[in-house]
Amino acid sequence: MRKRKIIMFLLGISATLMSLFLLGDGSSREQVDQRSEHAMSSEEIKKRWATAEHTAHGKYPDEVTYTLGKISGSNNANLPVGETYEDNGYTRYLKKNLNIQNKDVFEIEDGEQYNETVRLAIKDRDIPDIMVVKGRNNLKDLIKNGLVSDLTEVYEECTTSRVKDMYQSYGEGLLESASSDGKLYALPDTVIDHGAMMLWMRKDWMDKLGLKEPETMEEAMDIIKEFIKKDVAGNRETIGLACNSSMVSKSSSTYSMDPVFTMFHAAPQKWILDKDGNVTYGSLTQETKSALTYLSHLYQTGILDPRFLLRTPENINELVNEGKCGAFFGNWWAPNNPLMSSYSSNPEADWEPYFLTREDENQVRTFASYSDWQYVVVRKGYKHPEIVPKYISAMFDYSRYQDKNADEINEYFALNVDPTARPMNINVDYRDGLFRSTRNIRAALEGEQSVDSLSGLEKSYYDTCKTYLNGNVTTANAWAAYASRITAAGLLADSGIESNIPLSMGDVEGEVPPELLKLEKQAFLQIVCGDKPVAYFDTFVSDWYSNGGRELTQMVRESYQKQQTGERKKAAESK
Repeated sequence: MRKRKIIMFLLGISATLMSLFLLGDGSSREQVDQRSEHAMSSEEIKKRWATAEHTAHGKYPDEVTYTLGKISGSNNANLPVGETYEDNGYTRYLKKNLNIQNKDVFEIEDGEQYNETVRLAIKDRDIPDIMVVKGRNNLKDLIKNGLVSDLTEVYEECTTSRVKDMYQSYGEGLLESASSDGKLYALPDTVIDHGAMMLWMRKDWMDKLGLKEPETMEEAMDIIKEFIKKDVAGNRETIGLACNSSMVSKSSSTYSMDPVFTMFHAAPQKWILDKDGNVTYGSLTQETKSALTYLSHLYQTGILDPRFLLRTPENINELVNEGKCGAFFGNWWAPNNPLMSSYSSNPEADWEPYFLTREDENQVRTFASYSDWQYVVVRKGYKHPEIVPKYISAMFDYSRYQDKNADEINEYFALNVDPTARPMNINVDYRDGLFRSTRNIRAALEGEQSVDSLSGLEKSYYDTCKTYLNGNVTTANAWAAYASRITAAGLLADSGIESNIPLSMGDVEGEVPPELLKLEKQAFLQIVCGDKPVAYFDTFVSDWYSNGGRELTQMVRESYQKQQTGERKKAAESK
């Protein structure tokens, strides 16, 4: 009997030592953890499920899968070779921290085909568990047809306070755009304040000609005139100010003429609040007329590219890369696209940004339109509607501000992996997120702030910019990271100018019909190119109102008035 006890004692020690040995191996540790989970009581498992379903960061005990309809990116969103939309750094991070996995039903690039797929899913009443939706009208159709879950409760329970603060930084209108009858049916994208567009110019060309850097728009135009006169590119191939034939920016601002309109306090293709407090379509104002007059002058003098009507954005990209263009308007991210290719072709091409409309910014109050906005919805009846706010909290709060082991997904930014690589395409950040991160990165580079205080995203950019400044990395990616995040965004951050929060016009989008947009584009181009006199602008305005614009304007004004009345009533009730 005593011998048997000794044997059992020795076996116990052996088992303990074996367990300790197994814990030294990662895969074996996982196996042990799994056995521990199996050993949990049903009550403990139930508690873990409850924690996961009612908190932001609670991890599901078992893998939760969800079918997904998402927007894909070109070139596989620039993901590293071998990675897919179902298996990449983002999905692995979500699996590790939340135990969730997407199973994609459709992956389609942004555009009409994607919208048609969504509309067809609505018509068939057959949508995936989670779906990315473009446009408020599609969201309204989903709500009207009873196809999507009410997210009001899970948003409150499973969204971190930081993410809620991010949404609140955009004012009440953003979340209201995803709501109906006081209930939240989707989580919307956030479009951070990108700041004003700048004029990007070849400083090396200025140096070559002995020209001083511009401080005003007029000085910049005179420099461009000299670029052409001296034919800096050679072979008479130097073009003037590059311009997209659309002239007014929509989703992409590169090569548009927006700063010229801003200089005249004009806001074409936007609904604005005029000096008398009336909602007005910005393309119809006298300020817009003045801007078109100035653009016509630039065209007649050759400063504005005389062949801009024939150029596509791709054509202009080629001219930039080939060193035939020395100036264009673009946002802070221009170094990423199109200038990264220019740097690869010629690292000596010194593109610098110039912010020339400081005094003219924020002179016009504009309205937000959600006609092309991105939302994420959950199929009504799906067991885990909380998965969306949990995803957002993990991706845009925990990974950026708390988790020190999120290097893989943060490095995606330095690799220029497109945001479409994320399962749910939306981005959530503070409205002034660009300026916050730029100030923090720059302070760390200058030794004024601890590197440890940076978020994961900021740390990724810091590392890239640091190696670039040290001369250890001279790739186009490294240059683009520094030129965009530090040089260009820093210029905007130092100005202290942030865009006004857009006004809400209520339940109406104010979307201008294609035929009126076509009428507008034709009139603008005819005036700028001299085919019509500037006085023709008044004829265009009259035609715009006569062809449905008057009724549209009245509808938008009534919606805004109704929205204002509701806000006043709400404010009175809260007192």
